[in-house]
Amino acid sequence: MAEVQVIPPTTAKPNTLRVAAYCRVSSDSADQLHSYAAQIRAYTQAINAHDGWDLVDIYADEGLTGTRMDNREDFNRLMADCRKGKIDKIVVKSISRFARNTRDCLAALRELSSLGVTVKFEKENIDTRTLTSELMVSVSASLAQEESISISKNQRMSYQRRMERGEFVTCKAPFGYKIIDGKQLEIIPEEARYVKWIFEAYLGGASMEWIAEQMTNTGLLTSDGGHQWYSSTIAYLLTNEKYMGDALCQKTCAKIFPFTRGINRGVQDQYYVERSHPAIISKDVFEKAQALLQRKGQRIDLQREHSPLSKKMHCGLCGSTLVRRISKNGKITWVCRRHDRKAADCPNGRVSEDIIHMAFLRMYHKLQTHDGIVLAPVRKQMEALSDALHRGNPAMLAVNTAIATASEQSYHLTKLHTAGLLDEAALSAKQAELNNKLTELRRERRKLLCNEDIEEQVDALRTTIDTIRNGPETLSGFDEALFTKLVERIVVDTQSTIRFQLYGGFEFQETLGA
Repeated sequence: MAEVQVIPPTTAKPNTLRVAAYCRVSSDSADQLHSYAAQIRAYTQAINAHDGWDLVDIYADEGLTGTRMDNREDFNRLMADCRKGKIDKIVVKSISRFARNTRDCLAALRELSSLGVTVKFEKENIDTRTLTSELMVSVSASLAQEESISISKNQRMSYQRRMERGEFVTCKAPFGYKIIDGKQLEIIPEEARYVKWIFEAYLGGASMEWIAEQMTNTGLLTSDGGHQWYSSTIAYLLTNEKYMGDALCQKTCAKIFPFTRGINRGVQDQYYVERSHPAIISKDVFEKAQALLQRKGQRIDLQREHSPLSKKMHCGLCGSTLVRRISKNGKITWVCRRHDRKAADCPNGRVSEDIIHMAFLRMYHKLQTHDGIVLAPVRKQMEALSDALHRGNPAMLAVNTAIATASEQSYHLTKLHTAGLLDEAALSAKQAELNNKLTELRRERRKLLCNEDIEEQVDALRTTIDTIRNGPETLSGFDEALFTKLVERIVVDTQSTIRFQLYGGFEFQETLGA
């Protein structure tokens, strides 16, 4: 007869959830930073005290808006850690702390759901584990989005009414002026003298490049605070109607949501206000300058065609960006900005856009042919290195807690001063000490974030390889979409050699015209 061994039941150990918290405050005010500090402290205590929960990290953004995801450093770190499988659950105070943009909010939640990560919103009592949560999140996020839009509309309405009454001049003073009382332009005599000279010099036959060089030599700063004056700086100054005392309002406008600003191409009303402020030059001089600009074909075109190469092209000799130039016969070239201003400053001359396109096609076809030899082994090594990294990040938690503590101390100092218990001198000394401490802590935090770059690089590399493998075997012509996905930066070393730097860290050199 067979022997039977009885195995007694064991109590199954409950699964431990790896939990993270996300906090955000949307301004740098003392009250908001106090809230920020309190959130970090409260979540650290609550998660550590909860049975079956292990604290992964507290992710916290201070003084940032929730309407855009791309500028929230710790939110992006949170999403990256979820993609790496470090987190099972996220706890957030409210949906408005998570996002005020319905589209981005739901996109993030759907991605987290696909990764097996749930989110609990405390204020709304919503947990994405339940089937009906997404609808509730959509409604709540829409309300938060409407609140942001309402605030923006109120601000715009205020500006627009001032424009209609001719009271709105500008948010930023041009060179030669300063803003007083928040709404009036006042002439700066020393700078105004140079404004007059610029118009006189240009009308007298001087080139914009020469005028820019002379202005740089004066040591005066541009309206943007730059030391270097460019021909484009002079061109913009020569076309600015404010120098004859008029103001064209609403040259730019923002989308309703998300709030991104661009050139107003007839989307919204513009308001032209005559004699809105003191003039530096006469209307006659300004109009003569416009006529000369028109004859020379040098008028600024703010609506010029965008190229996929824009902002990616860099000079390998001096480090300047390359600018796009279109000749009268329609030929398109790229040239080092420094060389374009003064050829003696950089020898790197013009390169045809067609030749750059051909170089990209050659590089792409080589990668298609030699994918297994060139790309795959490198990705394998990078992923092995990524797996070796420590999964948790206690150092980041410690730094975030220290930042929160220092922020809270600053808040209490302000309260003591307001109550008359701390004099101005003592407040200034202690605030300076805390500010120095916060600066050092934030510097340390940036270093810790840099340690995670290797994993981001692996992700970028994986995307690059997948794009190549899934792309067409051959290209008959330049593919703008494929170029945008693959190429992060182009370095033109000489007029005969170029380097393509792909996302993920790969770099390939091509000979131009080969």
